[in-house]
Amino acid sequence: MSESTDNSDRPPIVLVHGLWMTPSSWDTWAQRYRARGHRVLAPGWPGIGDRTPAEVRRDPRALANVSITEIVDSYDRVIRTLPEAPIIMGHSFGGIFAQLLLDRGLGVAGVGVEPGQPAGVLTLPLSTLRTGLPILANPFRIRKANRFTKRHFHYTFGNDLPREESDREWEKSAVNSVNRVFFEGVLSLPRPKTGVTRVDFRKPDRAPLLLISGGIDHVAPLAIQRAALRRYAQGTALVERIEFAGRTHRIVSQDGWEEVADYALDWALAQLRVPSAPTHEAS
Repeated sequence: MSESTDNSDRPPIVLVHGLWMTPSSWDTWAQRYRARGHRVLAPGWPGIGDRTPAEVRRDPRALANVSITEIVDSYDRVIRTLPEAPIIMGHSFGGIFAQLLLDRGLGVAGVGVEPGQPAGVLTLPLSTLRTGLPILANPFRIRKANRFTKRHFHYTFGNDLPREESDREWEKSAVNSVNRVFFEGVLSLPRPKTGVTRVDFRKPDRAPLLLISGGIDHVAPLAIQRAALRRYAQGTALVERIEFAGRTHRIVSQDGWEEVADYALDWALAQLRVPSAPTHEAS
């Protein structure tokens, strides 16, 4: 697990990475937050742990058949060992997991960075389906860990880059998929009460939640977070959404990531000082 040993009284931060990534995808944000005096933890999903992307690609067998519940439970255990409740931030699928952890009553604030949708948010843009097609096209591989090709990475994460630059990003950060997680997420969508990614959109005591959208994100485009915000608007706990133009699904490492990272943390810290307010779009 990647973490600092800072003993500051500022709230700790737990970073949850997404599908096709490892904790190293958070290196930039983690370093920046540690410089601001926070203890930062970025645990890897079960099967990934502290391994580098190259190490995971060489031997992806441990990713096979890892479930959403297994992943969320692993973060739940980490968070409950902390001396104080953390800010929980998750990217992509990690953004769904952050919402599930808040739903369990964990965390003092949460940030979903280009998060996928929890159960009950049925919006499923064509670009999202295309990013998942290599997994969904073969249900017989539900318990496997597909290789993430450079070509597919270019469409999914590197759509603002020339192919050569996208390929270098793949070398630096990409790992195989965890197929079961993707299938479980999709199959949960029409089951808001029983899906494994279900949350209580009306939960009154949920910690404040920020949804961050990227303007040219192919995986979890604007429509998904807009739809999620409408569901959360059924409740009274604070949920806000903000868009960053020109950002792809690499938003946590794309040029200008500092602006997004600072906004996320400043927003979370601000919520610790104010009473709850209605759900709305951020200005």
